[in-house]
Amino acid sequence: MAVEMQEAETANTVMLSGRVAAEPEERVLPSGDRLWTCRVIVPRAEVRLLASGRKGPSVDVVDLAAWSARARRSMRSWRAGDVVGVEGALRRRFYRAGGRTASRVEVEVTSGRMLRRAVSG
Repeated sequence: MAVEMQEAETANTVMLSGRVAAEPEERVLPSGDRLWTCRVIVPRAEVRLLASGRKGPSVDVVDLAAWSARARRSMRSWRAGDVVGVEGALRRRFYRAGGRTASRVEVEVTSGRMLRRAVSG
């Protein structure tokens, strides 16, 4: 029981829905691994007043990365403006850029689906 309680108290699970900011892109890494990436715009539930008296951002822009075949298939059908729902885990990824080590935080998508297709025209 103690182990179950400990696992329940700590989890890295992300569920969000938002609007795809731009067309998802496929990337091939130097290792040969393939992934699809995109960004989603997620509205905040409320806009908070900052110490300066100004309103804070009303949206968050979240980077997504799809490594698994299932998640890549879902993401490659998305278009800018589509509303999508994803589940996954928050990951900090390290990479080399300009001779330096850099990092970024993104959601590693385990499953994703289209909630509403963008209106075209």
